[in-house]
Amino acid sequence: MAKAIRDVYGETLKKYGAMNENIVVLDADVSGSTKSAMFGKEYPDRFYNCGISEYAMMGMAAGMAKNGKIPFVNTFAVFLTTLGSLAARTFMSYSGLPIKMMGGYGGLSDAFDGATHHALEDIAMMRTLPGVNVMVASDAQITDWMVKTAIEVNEPMYIRLSRDAAPDCHPENAKFEMGKGMVVREGTDVTIIACGLMVSTAITAAKALEQEGISVRVVDMYCIKPIDAELIEKCAKETGAIVTAEEHSVIGGLGGAVSEVLAKSGCLVPVEMVGMQDRHGESGPYSELLKKYGLDADAVAAAAKKAAARK
Repeated sequence: MAKAIRDVYGETLKKYGAMNENIVVLDADVSGSTKSAMFGKEYPDRFYNCGISEYAMMGMAAGMAKNGKIPFVNTFAVFLTTLGSLAARTFMSYSGLPIKMMGGYGGLSDAFDGATHHALEDIAMMRTLPGVNVMVASDAQITDWMVKTAIEVNEPMYIRLSRDAAPDCHPENAKFEMGKGMVVREGTDVTIIACGLMVSTAITAAKALEQEGISVRVVDMYCIKPIDAELIEKCAKETGAIVTAEEHSVIGGLGGAVSEVLAKSGCLVPVEMVGMQDRHGESGPYSELLKKYGLDADAVAAAAKKAAARK
């Protein structure tokens, strides 16, 4: 049964906390939601509830990183990348400190709290910061790898997590790499490049299109910065059409990053972008919001058919 990404994150953080005493965890008074409380309960001397003060929390993390600690900074993605953005720019990007920003409740997953709590701009904001790696978790296995990698790689990172459950997308014991994407389903007519929970949505769409005789390749572009330009170009040349699928604005996120690669490489193929179309969301059940804003499997399938027809 699929587990909620936030639960997997909390369990993984606690697991690796036992292996490395330099790991410290900071939270902006929402540890029950981000699940960093699991770490705090196990290691209270390495857990800091900073209150609703995101900028100060980032400043504390900077001091800890400067002194050899590995700080994981937690709150909802929308607040971490806005209220914490100046500190991220100064301490992570400009100063190069290896702070690990863990953006919980990405996309529309904080569904009922509405537009003020939806994170639909965070990827765009963070990937513009020089030297900051940007990754998006799509299932339990890759969430574990991202936490482990954040500990091992001495660089600044922004990792986006969802509140919701995500079906397994990857083969058992898959080998992930920084700066790479992964083909999770082969196909020849069109490629869907997705991130986060949209990967499992893309797989569902691909299976439906197979019944119509359309062969769809699905790529999990879990690392958005640095991005896997080689894989993007390969998919464009082999399938001749690209769809990007993200729970984020179509401006500046995965779709923008993929299009930049295609433009630079001269791969002139049809591109369709599934994402939020330059608007805010609203309160409501998560599945209904995804459907309303064209982020469900039907919408992804329609975009794939349109891209393939444009070849």
